[in-house]
Amino acid sequence: MAGILAWFWNERFWLPHNVTWADLKNTDEATFPQAEDLYLACPLAFCIFMIRLIFERFIARPCAMGLKIQANGPQKAQPNAILEKVFTAITKHPDEKRLEGLSKQLDWDVRTIQRWFRQRRNQEKPSTLARFCESMWRFTFYLYIFTYGVRFLKKTPWLWNTKECWYNYPYQPLTVDIHYYYVLELSFYLSLLFSQFTDIRRKDFLIMFLHHVATISLIVFSYVNNMARVGTLVMCLHDAADVLIEAAKMANYAKCQILCNLLFAMFAILFMSSRLGVYPVWILNTTLFESWEIVGPYPSWWVFNLLLVLLQLLHSFWSYLIVKTACRAISKGKVGKWNPLHVSKDDRSDIESSSDEDDSPSPNQKHHSSSSSSSSATNGTNKNHGTNGYLTGAQYPDEH
Repeated sequence: MAGILAWFWNERFWLPHNVTWADLKNTDEATFPQAEDLYLACPLAFCIFMIRLIFERFIARPCAMGLKIQANGPQKAQPNAILEKVFTAITKHPDEKRLEGLSKQLDWDVRTIQRWFRQRRNQEKPSTLARFCESMWRFTFYLYIFTYGVRFLKKTPWLWNTKECWYNYPYQPLTVDIHYYYVLELSFYLSLLFSQFTDIRRKDFLIMFLHHVATISLIVFSYVNNMARVGTLVMCLHDAADVLIEAAKMANYAKCQILCNLLFAMFAILFMSSRLGVYPVWILNTTLFESWEIVGPYPSWWVFNLLLVLLQLLHSFWSYLIVKTACRAISKGKVGKWNPLHVSKDDRSDIESSSDEDDSPSPNQKHHSSSSSSSSATNGTNKNHGTNGYLTGAQYPDEH
């Protein structure tokens, strides 16, 4: 283990030439970032997670109820051992052939089985109330940490002159503000990482897991080798857009469509201007060129800049998706009704409309003839206009 640790903390990788870890030990005159400083983030992440639970229960939930956001979850599918086995062991989206086989086996109508699978999928999705509470918690944290970052950075010289990030590097003393900023950001993302395993599992689980791991890695990496000054700039820049997207989600769940569209438009403008404009011109310029001129490259310098460049590629991809979503909505002439945050049709009506339920056959009824089934499916398509509290009046057909 000692050999592994010695290899991992190799000075020739982490630090510039002629600099050792002994040079960065804390003294009475100066304090420098130490890897063990970040151990505090683990218990603090647990505390943040508990604060989140309290916040969602006693602050976010009453706010949601005041906005008349439905508290009930999705309608549960009736218990059925055969369908449950297919759902858990084979597929959550059965094809037409399998649906016909299940219809004969259970003596159920095909459309009823389709509804069962849709309701069963929706059982694994959080309710609108839960989504609102989660977004309100993230909005509150992002707003606080972004406000703190701006108030802190406006007093620092490297906000106005990024070359200050590299003068006297790596012998730049650690201030209390930087330490607090780093530990709080790291604790928050650790809490998000942990909560993924306790929250209802979502289809973007892997993507968000990798996102959180990458964010945590960048925070730890920049702190350990004392690139904390430029790290604070990166964190503050990214927190700005996160505030608006969470606010747009809250407006979406509360069915404030005009406000949702406005906030999403502001988010899109801020996201693309900051991630495609400010980030490469301001951040990448200083990490790639100014640091090369003042400090010079060394192994961890290459790794750090590679991660930042990969982050820029992700910014470009996400911006493309934002523009694509907006262009698709505009081209369809749905600007007035456009909900930029709506999800797939699986996330539509959690509670079927009464007219749809009345027209659907009972599970105990025999499968009708093909002409009758076709007519029933057509009626269901025209009548199923329910919403689940976070879609906006858009009408989606039944799955066939």
